[in-house]
Amino acid sequence: MSIACRPEELDDRRPIFKLTKAAFKDMPFSDGDEQELVDRLRKDGDLALSLVAETPEGIIGHIAFSPVTISDGTKNWYGLGPVSVWPELQGKGVGSALINHGITQMRAMCAKGIVLLGSPEYYSRFGFKSDPSLAYPGPPAEYFQYLTLVGVRPTGTVKFAPGFE
Repeated sequence: MSIACRPEELDDRRPIFKLTKAAFKDMPFSDGDEQELVDRLRKDGDLALSLVAETPEGIIGHIAFSPVTISDGTKNWYGLGPVSVWPELQGKGVGSALINHGITQMRAMCAKGIVLLGSPEYYSRFGFKSDPSLAYPGPPAEYFQYLTLVGVRPTGTVKFAPGFE
């Protein structure tokens, strides 16, 4: 399957909403509002990077990055998520393509690092790891992970963009 990753365009908003809703519909860890989350981030101006994966048939995946705040004052770190792929295409490399492309784009944007909440087994392949000195209260610590792009890993508590609340 030939996949192209590109920045979101205005006409992509409705397909992204439908895709995200379908991608998280049967996920046991989902709050069921991931599609609204992307819209809230966009509305608040916190969608720092929004990429779609597409084939000639249309959009098949989406990834969002938004700014985070860290209690030690470190700037220019971002949260990754959600990542959405049509259910019938999950496990075929679409999410990996989006994540790899997103990391490359974040480096080009001079981001210092990325945090996420997700499966350690899945995200470790991209270099994400957990450390209790960089924390997000609530979920089990091993599910909150970071990837340092430039410099050193900050320490403290992370807060995602207001759209996540």
